[in-house]
Amino acid sequence: MREYLLVCVLAAAVTYALTPLARYTAIRVGAITAVRARDVHATPIPRLGGLAILAGFWAACGLAYRLPHLSQIYSGPEIRGVLIGATLITAVGALDDIRELDWLTKLAGQVIAAGAMAFFGVQLLSVPLFGVTVLPGPVLMALTIGIVLVATNAVNFIDGLDGLAAGIVAIASLAFFLYAYQLSYTYNPPNVFSTATFVTAALLGCCIGFLPHNFNPARLFMGDSGALLLGQLLAAATVSMVGSVDPTAEVGGNAQVALFLPIVLPLAVMSLPLLDMTLAVVRRTRAGMRPWHPDTQHLQHRMLQIGHSHRGAVLLLYLWAAIVAFGAVSYAFVDGVWPLVAISAATIGALWLTRYLPRWLDGRTRSRG
Repeated sequence: MREYLLVCVLAAAVTYALTPLARYTAIRVGAITAVRARDVHATPIPRLGGLAILAGFWAACGLAYRLPHLSQIYSGPEIRGVLIGATLITAVGALDDIRELDWLTKLAGQVIAAGAMAFFGVQLLSVPLFGVTVLPGPVLMALTIGIVLVATNAVNFIDGLDGLAAGIVAIASLAFFLYAYQLSYTYNPPNVFSTATFVTAALLGCCIGFLPHNFNPARLFMGDSGALLLGQLLAAATVSMVGSVDPTAEVGGNAQVALFLPIVLPLAVMSLPLLDMTLAVVRRTRAGMRPWHPDTQHLQHRMLQIGHSHRGAVLLLYLWAAIVAFGAVSYAFVDGVWPLVAISAATIGALWLTRYLPRWLDGRTRSRG
């Protein structure tokens, strides 16, 4: 655990230190987000935060190579595939931040980045359904690339308020790390040093380092270079873990539920971005629009329409992400009905805050006035 803590701290420190340089670079190259009708910021904001996030991840990988235990993740090609894929997807996102690529070019870049990861071994080898299900190689390759594309675009969809994407990915990474770390103890022999666990620890650090610059009022947006990178790294951890999980492992708590968590947990930790993306595609398709055409009906926009402040909406969406992500993990490792009770209570509280907090605050303000 100490080595993972070191990796997380270094990733956070490097990302935090280099974000001002990324902001300076964005201003110099003209990567500025102008104020558009669908935006909630009132002044143009530079974007290219993904460059600092990538630097933090590279620093974490360099440290891992020098550590006595984590260095074993370099015994295979997976981590090199993650690095290459992360660099490629950041380059695609950075070009989009500067020049605004058309959707087909951006999609092609995402496929190339996902394919590069898969070429170096970051791909599904089996699916933990009905024991271990081994599908034909082309099918597994297509599933791998599909997971990467869904994750990258889901994070990109949710990146609509200051600090929202970075915070939700940080929550997802922490939940994912706790599950992967605990699951590693069930291996024979136990080994807590895996690609999935390392990637989530480093990703958590990168998000923590970037958030102080990105939380409202943001001084820099992560842009597509950051949103696509965060999604790709989450996808890499998902694919790496799903492909190596032992379906016979006894993890304690609700063991039968835990066996399905390699599939359920990625969906749980990404539930908010995935829900937002799904609703957006359905909404735009029904309205006769293209699925990638922007609008102002994302979850974050609806929170503002209810009456929440910018920061309040972000914090509430953090809460919803945490309930789903940590609820799924707790249900696997804590026996009995207590996880369900805790999740139900937290959900009721979150529902009340989402629906009535603006009215309650407005009522208090009027009573004081």
